[in-house]
Amino acid sequence: MSREGEEDDDIVCLDASFFVNDNYQLTTFKFGSHVLELLCLHSASTDFDLTGQLVWPGAMILNDYLSKNSEMLQGFSAIELGSGVGVTGILCSKFCREVLMTDHNNEVLKILKKNIELHADCHAELAAEKLEWGNSDQVNEILQRYSGGFDLILGADICFQQSSVPLLFDTVEQLLRIRGTQCKFILAYVSRAKRMDSIVVNEAVQHGLLINEVTGTRSIVGNLEGFIFEVTLK
Repeated sequence: MSREGEEDDDIVCLDASFFVNDNYQLTTFKFGSHVLELLCLHSASTDFDLTGQLVWPGAMILNDYLSKNSEMLQGFSAIELGSGVGVTGILCSKFCREVLMTDHNNEVLKILKKNIELHADCHAELAAEKLEWGNSDQVNEILQRYSGGFDLILGADICFQQSSVPLLFDTVEQLLRIRGTQCKFILAYVSRAKRMDSIVVNEAVQHGLLINEVTGTRSIVGNLEGFIFEVTLK
């Protein structure tokens, strides 16, 4: 056999699934008196787009905040952006009347829907939909089914990439305008870079929104500091 043939034999074609870790583990989380069991990963896939397979520090901060202030959820409708495995949305289902969880990644949506099945006995209407930030068509499709909009928009540790932040606030603004000042965006933000800190605040302002840190919510998760933002229309 020629050397050229040997080199051809060495070529390996890898399917995209090779880079996906789907070894999910049933994991217990406790927030106040509320215990949740969810399927999730404890280490990430090699594909950066699959960050939603993990539970990130901001979700712990947001869930702690929501569990201590559950009266803000009672009887409300909520939409979560970048839900990942659903730890925040599923906690909210214990208080809200309906929760729509969203993510842009099809692989993440699969595990999100499995976690919804694990909590089929919750009293809230719980659903998952695909939503890419900045995609007005997808937002409009959701609003056709939820014509009254939502009382709350939620996001936990979803500001990773600078390029995605303007798209995030495009979607937030579109959702906020359905209910006006009766709706607010609660964002659990984890500070990893000063530049990103500025980008998040500046984008909110450029979209005509008020963004304020909620007093008393700063905490350390691991070695990172996080806190809660409340974002509303002016």
